[in-house]
Amino acid sequence: MSELPMTRADCEALDTADPLRSFRDRFDLPDGVIYLDGNSLGALPKATAPRLAEMVGGEWGGELIRGWLSRGWMAAPRAVGAKIARLVGAEADEVLVADTTAINLFKLLAAAIELNPGRTTVLSDTGNFPTDLYMVQGLGTLLGDRCRLRVVEPEAVEAAIDDDTAIVMLTEIDYRTGRRHDMARGTRAAHAKGALTIWDLAHSAGAIPVDLNRPLDLDGGRLDGPGADFAVGCGYKYLNGGPGAPAFLYVARRWQDKVRPALSGWLGHAEPFAFDLDYRPAPGIDRMICSTPSVLAVAALDCGVELMAEADAAARHAKSRALGDLFVGLVERDCAAHGFTLASPRNSTQRGSQVSFAHPQGYSIMQALIARGVIGDFRAPDLIRFGFAPLYNGHADVWDAVATLRAVMETAAWDRPEWRTRAAVT
Repeated sequence: MSELPMTRADCEALDTADPLRSFRDRFDLPDGVIYLDGNSLGALPKATAPRLAEMVGGEWGGELIRGWLSRGWMAAPRAVGAKIARLVGAEADEVLVADTTAINLFKLLAAAIELNPGRTTVLSDTGNFPTDLYMVQGLGTLLGDRCRLRVVEPEAVEAAIDDDTAIVMLTEIDYRTGRRHDMARGTRAAHAKGALTIWDLAHSAGAIPVDLNRPLDLDGGRLDGPGADFAVGCGYKYLNGGPGAPAFLYVARRWQDKVRPALSGWLGHAEPFAFDLDYRPAPGIDRMICSTPSVLAVAALDCGVELMAEADAAARHAKSRALGDLFVGLVERDCAAHGFTLASPRNSTQRGSQVSFAHPQGYSIMQALIARGVIGDFRAPDLIRFGFAPLYNGHADVWDAVATLRAVMETAAWDRPEWRTRAAVT
């Protein structure tokens, strides 16, 4: 970790020299708010509202049903998927925008189980997002003894892969702590034992370097041999696609004509408008489409993806690491007396673009911060979580956020009854 800035002016100087500085003005950020929750919901790109207004008035209103062809609505899932592919190290025809992360995961799990006959175990870890585990449990209910979930500690995954492991399913970035799995090492270990891989990129895409076809290890080296088999990702976090934005899925070319979708919808048919009564899968990744795309939502996602693609990837990652390091250093320096414990990896190469601290009063502390305009979030049982979006967060934001945290602790502003009642969303 580099030497900490001594004053806020030092942070402002870092922001002035930031090669990504101009991107901040392309987001609609409320005055008086320091937004450090882009790892949960990305900020609104200024281009999104006019794009949707044109979609509603000019395209839907003006073209009506003709828009499916004249405005490219039908092709949008593939077109936006191709843009995301550039962000995750995939080929244009390997990524598709569709459905939600959970539904895409279910589709890939069912397909991968069928591709690996004679094996029944889906191996995951305790740091995985619960939805991912629930999807396996649900599939197991349908398939019976053909599918079972095994969950181990993150450090035990590699040793737990055995001859019954059909799939190794991991979220690259732990949603609670930001801990980063080594994708290259994990993929290599799975393939060596005959297992397939499904990577969840919900907290990776747009936040850290991702290369699905030639996965990176934590030291920046490349995997020799086949890359990831399958992946899913989220559209509303670092890709800034808006609340509930469509997700994306990745299917390596080598599997595209071999997978058989369990959710075999009409748009995944080889000839959707032939209206056959029997399903025939479309060639390539198109078979993974279930149903009519949400055109307005895909257009909103496209705005966020285009903005992300404009920014230099190396600069994005370098700034992300710098902001996280700065936050860790300032909290440990300025709030040392207040009982915070770092829950994220200290080494920035081993975490995503987020930092979490544990505190027994974490929920109340976060509510007090939000009331003062510093927005992060809380994850049970005791984590306050802060995400750093390098396109719109700066070093001065981090300085001010920590200064606010220190004030909240020194004045016991968190110790109020209204901050103790858990809301439906934390």
